[in-house]
Amino acid sequence: MSVHGKTALVTGAGSTRGIGRATAHTLAAAGWDIAILDLDEASAKEAAHEIVERHGVQAVGLGCDVTDEASVDNALAVLGESLPPVGALVNNAGITSPTPFVEVTGEEWDRIFAVNVRGAFNVTRRIAPGMAERGFGRIVFLASVSAERGGGVFGGVAYSAAKAAQLGFTRALARELGPDGVTVNAVAPGLIDTDITGGALEGERKAALVAGIPVGRNGTVHDVADLITYLCREESGYITGVTYDVNGGSHIH
Repeated sequence: MSVHGKTALVTGAGSTRGIGRATAHTLAAAGWDIAILDLDEASAKEAAHEIVERHGVQAVGLGCDVTDEASVDNALAVLGESLPPVGALVNNAGITSPTPFVEVTGEEWDRIFAVNVRGAFNVTRRIAPGMAERGFGRIVFLASVSAERGGGVFGGVAYSAAKAAQLGFTRALARELGPDGVTVNAVAPGLIDTDITGGALEGERKAALVAGIPVGRNGTVHDVADLITYLCREESGYITGVTYDVNGGSHIH
């Protein structure tokens, strides 16, 4: 079995400096065909075009709101006609929130959970059955060190709680899908230089944050993308239900 002739689906991979797009490129370099779902349709299509040009694989980018079931259904219907079956799913789409708990509104709380948890559910519940039928699948959740250490980086309580929910999702789903040849793992990045962290990685603030990282630098999107691609390999079939920390040693537990 090879990854050739299989599609890797990455949600939220439109952002040019995000983990999702770097992951899509790294998976394409490993031979996967690529499907990109992003709320920003233009960015999704641009990313797909970039991947085709650079790696010579098939790639399709579609606008999709992962919080909306109909939007997910429509996007996956198009993908089903355009690309080979999905063999890897990277639940990368997410939003953060630094709002202190006592200031979080119910609306904001629901929005954070809608994208990070319900969005992952909406996509995974439609992709997982096909993986199980075919006897092969790789599912990776993009959690966060905030889920493990209780915030303190960029995410407040709502974000940390939603990312912790993804860890429980990962572990329970790994138990259910393991007999069908499907692995489910989570990656928990620490301080990664992306658009989300943006201005926080400047000057004294950056120096203070990096001072607490044993390897002496912030992470890059490629540090995370390489690990996700490793977990999606056929050879990684005995790794499941695990949370992988990518934080340079800033949180060791």
